[in-house]
Amino acid sequence: MVIVAFVLLIMISGSMITDEMLAPDFSQKNQLPSLKHLFGTDWLGRDMFLRTIKGLQNSIIIGSIASIISSIIALIVGGLAGTMPKWVDHIVRISIDLVMGIPHLILIILISVLAGRGVRGLLIGIALTHWTSLARIVRSEVLQVRNDHYVLISRRFGKSNFYIFKEHMIPIVLPQYIIGLVLTFPHAILHEAAVTFLGFGLSPEAPAIGIILSESMKYLVNGVWHLAFFPGLSLVLLVLLINKLGDNLSLLLNPHLARE
Repeated sequence: MVIVAFVLLIMISGSMITDEMLAPDFSQKNQLPSLKHLFGTDWLGRDMFLRTIKGLQNSIIIGSIASIISSIIALIVGGLAGTMPKWVDHIVRISIDLVMGIPHLILIILISVLAGRGVRGLLIGIALTHWTSLARIVRSEVLQVRNDHYVLISRRFGKSNFYIFKEHMIPIVLPQYIIGLVLTFPHAILHEAAVTFLGFGLSPEAPAIGIILSESMKYLVNGVWHLAFFPGLSLVLLVLLINKLGDNLSLLLNPHLARE
């Protein structure tokens, strides 16, 4: 609950930050961290704490949307592999190996560029590269129950593959699916920041952690450490907390792990 409250606090705080609050103020430029500016200010006098909160909010939004789309793809692909004929499963396994064989960062950049960059390209790139691991889990779970008695009885009654998957297999897959969705979230956030850092994600004027870190690199040699330290630390903390949430869900939804 504490982790969820922390994420909600970032979302609510970020939504209250306006463009005027992020506007340059040259009278306050290059300020060190203080009570007035918790993370200091940058070379344009912008408050780094506000920019960081807004950047984390954007990362959470992009990461959550991309993770949901990616998990839906994984559920469909894994379901097809487990319920359809073997040739479909063969194609799915080849597709998974193909996507997993290419480094995610490179593949996201290529897809993002082809999709027109910006938020749309970034969402498409992340969503189309993060479904493979969860699809493997869904496929494995479905294959374990496809020959169970209640599934075979449903087939003899003439039920369709879609009905069998929806009524009999999704309840079995759901715990692993939820855990996989949550654990995909931090990966999506990190890749969003990485792609944006390299200049292939959000536009340069957008308050994003990747852009903040990219802009601050040129000032590190001058000893302006706070421009990169606090935003980077905030991103790492957010990712670790969400990972912890996924681990807690694993213990809650998987009794075998809890007993161990």
